[in-house]
Amino acid sequence: MIRTLIADDATLMRAGIRLILEHADDIEVVAEAADGPAAVRACREQEIDVALLDVHMPGGDGLTAIAGIVRESPRTNIAMLTAYDDDRNVAEALRAGAIGFLLKDTAPTELIRAVRVAATGESILAPQITRRLIERHLISDSGGAEAAARSRIERLTDTERDVLRLVSAGLSNAEIAERLYMATGTVKAHISRILTKLDCANRVQAAILAHDAGLPANG
Repeated sequence: MIRTLIADDATLMRAGIRLILEHADDIEVVAEAADGPAAVRACREQEIDVALLDVHMPGGDGLTAIAGIVRESPRTNIAMLTAYDDDRNVAEALRAGAIGFLLKDTAPTELIRAVRVAATGESILAPQITRRLIERHLISDSGGAEAAARSRIERLTDTERDVLRLVSAGLSNAEIAERLYMATGTVKAHISRILTKLDCANRVQAAILAHDAGLPANG
């Protein structure tokens, strides 16, 4: 079972998300929270696989809560929920350690699929959103970080760089396996080593680092 937390200050929103997720036989909503600090406590005290955090909550928002969850419950994969397609919030959340970003009008079937994907540690950002973020914010915000990012990328083997290029292009593990003629398990092993070498919390952070370093997605 995928143990899930829903954090949103709106009781009806939490109830609606719970109702959707409870239709899946492999997802269990084990905790709810009305603000960021409560979400951090829940992840610390329970074994949460996926945390769905509202971006804007009185008393401590989801963006602030990310750091606490990453620190106190590193096993938890974090996906942000918002009613607005706000690129700046997306960029901030991903840099802090979130693995994905969902709009609150996401279709029920897509929400269930997103939780399943998040539980595996894969990004739940569509490739076109990733590209737009990079174009508008991530590269311009990185400033003098390019040299530092390149230095970190140099820790990787040639094969690991090939995998990272495809991760930064938004491909799933299965798609990377097909492109590089590898088993899916081999791709997962490479990504695990990449995250360790780059000191990244998840594949989204690794993709951002790759773009900061100027690593071409298809080069």
